[in-house]
Amino acid sequence: MFGHFATGITVITTAGADGPAGFACQAFAPLSLDPPLVLFCPQAGSDTWRRIRDAGLFCVNVLAADQRDVSRLFGTRGADRFAAVSWSPAPSGSPVLADVLTWADCRLEAIHQGGDHAIVTGRVTTLGPCRDTTPLLFHKSRYTTTTPISPYDPPEVADTLLSWPRHTDWI
Repeated sequence: MFGHFATGITVITTAGADGPAGFACQAFAPLSLDPPLVLFCPQAGSDTWRRIRDAGLFCVNVLAADQRDVSRLFGTRGADRFAAVSWSPAPSGSPVLADVLTWADCRLEAIHQGGDHAIVTGRVTTLGPCRDTTPLLFHKSRYTTTTPISPYDPPEVADTLLSWPRHTDWI
């Protein structure tokens, strides 16, 4: 049933004494505008989650439609993920993967238990620029994307959804 719910794909990254770490994450959402918060849900027993928790800092890398291979790489256990991708440090030092749609550098805010996952909130400290392309989505067990948006159509803003002064950047 929930396979019919389309999700964006992110890679959550961090850096610490053991080097960079990251994992592919579909369970991500913007949470609050004031203060600017996001949430993601890692598997509670994950070694990568432990490293993110210990660092207290992370970067959300929103994947673009042409980054299926990056999603597969960061979704594979035991892969040498950072040897195969280019990246640069965000202000926190967490990796910003090359060519992502956009990114958000964050500080760990709170952790809640959610069954076999953690529900993690983070305070956004820096927003990266947005690439002019479509996002990578997952729907019905397949990668997909949105159709291109006409540059002649104005952005739609729903008053009941989260909005940001730069609403096309936040939602």
